[in-house]
Amino acid sequence: MNRREFIKHSAAAVAGTSVLLTACKNGKSQISTDTTQVPEGSMTLRVNPNTGDHVSLLGFGMMRLPVQAGGTARENPDSPIDQDAVNQMVDYALEHGVNYFDTSPAYCQGLSEQSTGIALAKHKRSSYFIATKLSNFSPDTWSANESKAMFERSLKYLQTDYIDYLLLHGIGMSGGGLDGMGAFYGRYMDNGILDWLVEQKKKGRIRNLGFSYHGDVNVFDMLLRWHDEGKYHWDFVQIELNYLDWKYANEINPRNTDADYLYAELHKRGIPAVIMEPLLGGRLAKQPDAITRKMREMDYRYSPAAWAFRFAGNPEGVLTVLSGMTYLEHLKENVITYSPLYPLSADEENWLLALAKDIYELKAIPCTACNYCMPCPYGLNIPGIFAHYNKCIAEGTMPAVGGQDNDFRRNRRAFLVGYDRAVPRLRQADHCIGCYHCVSHCPQRIDIPKEMQRIDRFVDALKMNNN
Repeated sequence: MNRREFIKHSAAAVAGTSVLLTACKNGKSQISTDTTQVPEGSMTLRVNPNTGDHVSLLGFGMMRLPVQAGGTARENPDSPIDQDAVNQMVDYALEHGVNYFDTSPAYCQGLSEQSTGIALAKHKRSSYFIATKLSNFSPDTWSANESKAMFERSLKYLQTDYIDYLLLHGIGMSGGGLDGMGAFYGRYMDNGILDWLVEQKKKGRIRNLGFSYHGDVNVFDMLLRWHDEGKYHWDFVQIELNYLDWKYANEINPRNTDADYLYAELHKRGIPAVIMEPLLGGRLAKQPDAITRKMREMDYRYSPAAWAFRFAGNPEGVLTVLSGMTYLEHLKENVITYSPLYPLSADEENWLLALAKDIYELKAIPCTACNYCMPCPYGLNIPGIFAHYNKCIAEGTMPAVGGQDNDFRRNRRAFLVGYDRAVPRLRQADHCIGCYHCVSHCPQRIDIPKEMQRIDRFVDALKMNNN
């Protein structure tokens, strides 16, 4: 895009003021979204109203780092992280304006923080912001001593003496046999850890304190009520936001919360939002051909991933949008999308929200391949099973049971052969015994055994229909 096209595009976006950009104008503080002041080719920055930090709109999620055997630690858990590749990506990110790096003790088989620390160590500390989490999911880590030790290890592995953005990880998720509320109290309140973290912030070891939300919305609402009452102050909150979850998160799964509610609750309080899952684990980057054609007809310059990133970065209360990037080419594409961000016009925004209805009606399984459900005690490759099922939906090749025509026979064979190639026989859905060990770990609150039974019945029906 040349300079003239850039100015024309920006003017059109400003003329068609976005509903998202104008929502909740009564927020106590605003994050700058004036992208017309960003030089062409430069990363859009958002200003944290609490600290004045100039944060890149694209944040680097360090949860899908490459490993030496190829892919990520999820596909090859025994393979070491490819540190050279991580270093190269971090160098490129910093050179192109990306300065927010999000990690956790739970990512990459527990090795993400070390790898992130190594990659960042050669750069000036003031040139980047580190976000990590107190990921004390297991009841073994709920004691005050164990939770404190986890925080201290994060500092050590990240080779720093302070964390810019520290999150309570996954509030609202159940655990230890407790529901979302019970697990929250067990992890952060009964052991005094939240008060201890507040003290660490006063000491300068934490600059911003917040939480990431999954699951029980009552916990989310309670923490914001505490913020209103002055009991605890949240400097930022991490939520799942994309154009599908904006209105359909709860319809896809009744235990999820629509993003428009989460965003509005944060924005009216002036709490900056950090966005996770802008692509829903990659689902929104790989659309069915019919959806992709509509996107290209709307504007051929934007890929499905770029449309999703533009939507996620559009609201004025968004501080940064996280992307878990494994390959340099993904990083380069995402950098371009936000260098600078071209705001969605009102027409584009409404069109995307209408398109979300078409995608929702495909009835794909809302798995983001986060791998929290793994390992399965009975050896199932849960994310792999869901990925193959969703892939066939996305490609428009899902066979309709009972079909007789050539398309059915071709799609039936492709589904069954592809299933065996993607997931070894002993790790397929028919080996699920319904133990429900996985369900409490799923941030999307998927009834995994129910979905496994449904897929198993579908596969059996295809095998029986061999005409």
